[in-house]
Amino acid sequence: MTLAEILPSLRGMAQARLEENVWPVGTTVDEHGELLVGGVRVTELAGRFGTPLHLIDLADVRRRCRAYRAALPGAEIAYASKAFLCRAMARLVAAEGLSLDVCSAGEIAVARSVGFPGWRMLLHGNAKTPEDLKAAFAHGVGRIVVDSLDEVEQLGALARDRQRVLVRVTPGVDGGTHVAVTTGVEDQKFGFPLSTGAAAEAVRHVLRQPNLRLVGLHTHLGSQLRRVADFELATRRLVGFLAAVRDEHGLELPELNLGGGHAVPQLPGEDTFDLAGFAHRVRVAVHDECARHRLRPPRLTVEPGRALVAAAGVTVYRVVAVKHAVRTFVAVDGGMSDNPRPALYGARYLARLVGRPPVAPTREVTVVGRHCEAGDVLARDVPLPGDVHAGDLLAVPATGAYHHSLASNYNLVGRPAVVAVDDGAVRLLVRRETEEDLLRRDVG
Repeated sequence: MTLAEILPSLRGMAQARLEENVWPVGTTVDEHGELLVGGVRVTELAGRFGTPLHLIDLADVRRRCRAYRAALPGAEIAYASKAFLCRAMARLVAAEGLSLDVCSAGEIAVARSVGFPGWRMLLHGNAKTPEDLKAAFAHGVGRIVVDSLDEVEQLGALARDRQRVLVRVTPGVDGGTHVAVTTGVEDQKFGFPLSTGAAAEAVRHVLRQPNLRLVGLHTHLGSQLRRVADFELATRRLVGFLAAVRDEHGLELPELNLGGGHAVPQLPGEDTFDLAGFAHRVRVAVHDECARHRLRPPRLTVEPGRALVAAAGVTVYRVVAVKHAVRTFVAVDGGMSDNPRPALYGARYLARLVGRPPVAPTREVTVVGRHCEAGDVLARDVPLPGDVHAGDLLAVPATGAYHHSLASNYNLVGRPAVVAVDDGAVRLLVRRETEEDLLRRDVG
């Protein structure tokens, strides 16, 4: 028997220590197990808005936006809105002086509804529909990243006033992450490979279109990337390609977009992304390669998404059942409909009992969702108090990115509400989806 088992108060003290780097900055927990995010008690929020519940700490998001601007002065920081977008997020991004990376007519509509300026937006996507392109033209989206020769032809036919475009280049750099989120290698759906000559042919194709104006190159190596050296290698290859474009066409392109994908810790002990090291090594690579090729340095753009919002998010669930089998399963009232990432990418998360002090020592359990899939697992082998029971609240950190965005209605379960906390203030951003919402779309 351990000392913590003899003295329950020591277990409460251990529970009160928050794991590092995975919670919003300023999150605290007291000896009673009460978790405060943005200065607000999580139990209060769960009682008011129900569970599952997505929380986003806006002060934390602002801090991260400012950290990127400080680390990369003179560069354009474009928020990758696919990570998490709603009207309040678009307003925050605009207020912080960031640009906005969008991928659909729907994302454009959200940004447009709050007056986000079109000239500060970039449109991405490997299969942009005519509706996407028309929405971009209607709002005056500043730049479009082209991803196929078919798209170049379509853009050239639809565009007016010499639409500015960038060519997405696949530089042949493997970021060493999950195959489903690796996009810098050649055998995947995004971009024009550099090594095969496809990128050079894409440039020629764009330059033959009188209604398009080529202004730069774009690349994106993937998601949850940790190695700064991979970004440096990609930068050097792309500057070399800028020189090749200059040599062939007599055109110096003024922009180089290095994408995003900067890793965010989801478990204790995982490293944070070295933003300062990234900024330094990328700037040195651009300077060295441009000097070697006698090029004017292009303006850099980076597109953080997860890096700005993931750690600012916390999801709150209520325990529905505890089942002791070969392992202990703790089933909650959400699951893969509000967080499909463990099923899609094998993403790992921790879970924490909140709202009361533990009575029993911890043991490893598997937190599972409510859906009719054996793969509906939210967190594997996480330590939770042995007395966890139905009605308890669990909080899962690092859930601000690709949770609300990827949420579904599997089993016709409504999507959770999104609530902002901001230095003690509470604001509903996206209301909980109701059965009436589901039935309203079913017109058959």
